[in-house]
Amino acid sequence: MISSLIFISLLAVAFVFFAKRILFIKRNILLGQKLKISDNSPKRWQLMLSVAIGQSKMVKRPLAGIMHIFVYVGFLLVNIEMLEIMLDGVFHTHRLFSFMGGFYSFLINSFEFFAMAVIVACVVFLVRRNVGKLKRFHSAEMTKGPKSDANIILFTEIALMSAFLVMNASDALLQNLGSPHYVATGSFYISSQLMPLFQNLSEGTLIFIERFAWWFHITGVLVFMNYVTYSKHLHIFLAFPNVYYSKLTKIGHLPSMESVRKEVELMMSDPYAAPANDAAQDEPAKFGASDVHDFSWKTLLDAYTCTECGRCTSVCPANLTGKKLSPRKLLMDVRDRSEEIGKQMDIQKADYKSDQKSLLSYIASEEIWACTTCNACAVACPVNINHTEIIYSLRRYLVMEQSSAPASLNNCFKNIENNGAPWQFSPEDRLLWAEE
Repeated sequence: MISSLIFISLLAVAFVFFAKRILFIKRNILLGQKLKISDNSPKRWQLMLSVAIGQSKMVKRPLAGIMHIFVYVGFLLVNIEMLEIMLDGVFHTHRLFSFMGGFYSFLINSFEFFAMAVIVACVVFLVRRNVGKLKRFHSAEMTKGPKSDANIILFTEIALMSAFLVMNASDALLQNLGSPHYVATGSFYISSQLMPLFQNLSEGTLIFIERFAWWFHITGVLVFMNYVTYSKHLHIFLAFPNVYYSKLTKIGHLPSMESVRKEVELMMSDPYAAPANDAAQDEPAKFGASDVHDFSWKTLLDAYTCTECGRCTSVCPANLTGKKLSPRKLLMDVRDRSEEIGKQMDIQKADYKSDQKSLLSYIASEEIWACTTCNACAVACPVNINHTEIIYSLRRYLVMEQSSAPASLNNCFKNIENNGAPWQFSPEDRLLWAEE
């Protein structure tokens, strides 16, 4: 049948574009430094089940959390039916799994319940964003693109779930009319509430509505599948690996730099010893990070997983007191810079040369030094992103490579070098205060 050929072609095109985009994102993430994470697998699986699947951090804000669970679970469950729709499209059948009888009715009724829950939740989210004007959705970094992205996704989900219900309602009416090709499965509870809207329509009109809703739903899902790879909703796929590979040590733990640690250990054991001569290392290692290549792949995965929900920024003490820092913007900047480099690599291919820009072209010095490293952002993040890793690395680069730090820190460094303490007093005078 021609419709089957059209459907198979549509599937092929959609999955080719999807695979191409996923490979592009994978390559960009792997621009980061190698980092081996293989410890404590049981705890990592437990964390992923709790945070990524169980949404344990989302429900700390009950309204948004519950609505998000409806959207998350509903969209996953309703799209289980995509298997039947795809097989129907390929083999030109109709409701291929209807042979399951009562269990099939139970499944479709469950899907319809969650489809309705998705519609309700998306309407609530649209109202909160566009009418309630929640502050975290309207920060400076939430320009027209990020704002539109959220609305596009919400309207799309409403349209897809509505098409699913309309398809079932018109299908049930066609069954009642005994129309050929429409297998008798009976009506379903929620879609049956829509049947009066189409009750007096002709059989031909009902077939058009049912087919239009069917094609709209499957085409919409395939377009949505590709769109999310360009959207903040990429976390639908990446939240699971990101949480699995998240940090298991205490959030505030600052890992030492291997090259610096070796020098300190050598100095502590023998202050007069010569530095270790590593013949395999012709150039000294770079201190900190100035561009995406200098971060680990996990940090770049964090950037692509960011949901742009703004929970991090809404609890940041620096941001709340009017500072320029927004933890959400840091992740968006890292992701945007990764995308920029990835596109340059695709255009230049073997002739690729890094441009003169760096991540510091996106992130101002004021943002970097405003952070108090309290890690409130990391605690609040629903997908276990560690924002302060970016801050630590940028600060290390500025101080150790560029000798660029605020005057107060430079004075502190100078005092530590000269006096062995951050204060501007010689060690001999340190206890004079006690003499009185």
